[in-house]
Amino acid sequence: MILALATGAVWLSAALWIQTSTRSEVEQVLDARLAEAAKMVSSLISDHRIEVARAGNQTLPIPTPRDATYSKQLSCQIWSLDGSMVGRSDGAPDVELTNAAVEGYTRSDIDGEPWRVYTLINQELGVKVMVGDSLAVRDNLARDVLEGLLLPVALVLPILAVILWISVARGLAPLDHLANALRNRSPSDLSPLLAGTDPREIKPVRSALNSLFERVASARDVERDFTTYAAHELKTPLSGLRTNAQVMRLTDDPKVREKALAAIERSVDRTDRMVRQLLELAAVERSEEGMEEVDLSELMRETVTDLRALAAEREVTLKVDAPRRTSYVRTNPFLLQAALRNVIENAINASPVGEGVSVALRDRSFIISDEGNGIPPELLDRMQTRFTRGRGQEANGSGLGLSIVASAMERLGGSIAFFKRPERGQTVTLTLNF
Repeated sequence: MILALATGAVWLSAALWIQTSTRSEVEQVLDARLAEAAKMVSSLISDHRIEVARAGNQTLPIPTPRDATYSKQLSCQIWSLDGSMVGRSDGAPDVELTNAAVEGYTRSDIDGEPWRVYTLINQELGVKVMVGDSLAVRDNLARDVLEGLLLPVALVLPILAVILWISVARGLAPLDHLANALRNRSPSDLSPLLAGTDPREIKPVRSALNSLFERVASARDVERDFTTYAAHELKTPLSGLRTNAQVMRLTDDPKVREKALAAIERSVDRTDRMVRQLLELAAVERSEEGMEEVDLSELMRETVTDLRALAAEREVTLKVDAPRRTSYVRTNPFLLQAALRNVIENAINASPVGEGVSVALRDRSFIISDEGNGIPPELLDRMQTRFTRGRGQEANGSGLGLSIVASAMERLGGSIAFFKRPERGQTVTLTLNF
């Protein structure tokens, strides 16, 4: 309906514009005809084909062409300069067409009807020739032109509306079929839509939907695996807690009780860290905090300060190498600090007692080095996968730290790189790529 109405409005506007321009052209042509007729009559008088001098008190008839419809509507009068009528054409009014005393076009009213008149003065013969036509005739001509334009519109528009209706309905039918197919699908059905004989305009929609289904299915599988792994990882320390609690209840040996209590503390620490990292991973993946100006040096010092207690407990030394100058970068401080904290925490846990962890800032890169055993080459490709732990981390690691780092750096548009140190240990570099 919108297409039909828009087409009709355009067509009507074009018709009105054509009618207006045509009327202007017709006015010019008809004015030129008035001037030509007046000059022709004046020429006939000069050539003595109309004997004005012999007319006396009689009114001479002035012949007009009979081969054109419009010519019959012209009225011609010849008046002497002293105000007496010398001649007129058939049908011309008895009164003067115009009382203008100068040559040219004028508009006059005769018996309440508007006329367009051209006056030509012949000084040699002492007469003036007036040729005019009724403006009603011109209005009829313009109306005939408009009717000639609107009549096809009135006939064609209903047919055009039906054609548009059928065409649009047929064009939108594939969308209706696609909508019905989606409406009837089960919420758990993420299989691709079957390829049909859709027009090329619908194929991108089907392709985009299939891509969306694939991503949703992949995300659902990841979440399902995540839930399974998290439940399994939490089950292990909880089972240890129960077992060691039972040992403490059944034994009176102080050494056995002390050993069981230490195991309970380790299980609690591991569970606490895993829950904290699970919450942090969820916060990182759904973080919508905005960007702001961040001093990278200050952020690094704050993060290291927060982890000094853990380093002291592990008897690991933290070394900080930050430039004195302020290094402001527009970034997300929550995501960046989460990534940096987890890398430093992993380095502390991986370092032997009495060793050190160095944290340095170079331009827009954080460089964290430890002196542990390093990441085995066969695990490098999987270290950013959830619940993947490096060598020596089975006792207290959760396998979530580098997953948090990878997710945060991806959202920051940064990168993470691993380098094996020449002697021993591992170096991890976090770089903001902007």
